[in-house]
Amino acid sequence: MATLPDKDKLLRNFSRCANWEEKYLYIIELGQRLPLLREEAHNPQNSIAGCQSQVWIVMNQREDGIIELEGDSDAAIVKGLIAVVFSLYQQMTAQDIVAFDVRPWFEKLCLAQHLTPSRSQGLEAMIRAIRTKAINLS
Repeated sequence: MATLPDKDKLLRNFSRCANWEEKYLYIIELGQRLPLLREEAHNPQNSIAGCQSQVWIVMNQREDGIIELEGDSDAAIVKGLIAVVFSLYQQMTAQDIVAFDVRPWFEKLCLAQHLTPSRSQGLEAMIRAIRTKAINLS
């Protein structure tokens, strides 16, 4: 995940976009930066319910407690939203993820008001799934 920007750089990059078309293109670009998810990880255990597109998220905990996230989607914009979420959770432990509220960051990025209701619901489903997995690890 070293290719994804940290929270502050993500915010700076979003603020440099002149309009929502540029922001959508940036979100899609972020999705293209995600490492390919192993085919065997595309399974029901990693599938996120509540998303209109197919979404898979894998969470692994390193020995130092840092959570590593992997993910994929069959939709380019959704894959980009996965990358945005992963950028916000970078270098966190399970306890950090549980304690961290991503919603203010979505407001700073002005994401919520520009997503369709189904994409917003899918984004919420991803966050709930990551937090649930983190609770189970902490």
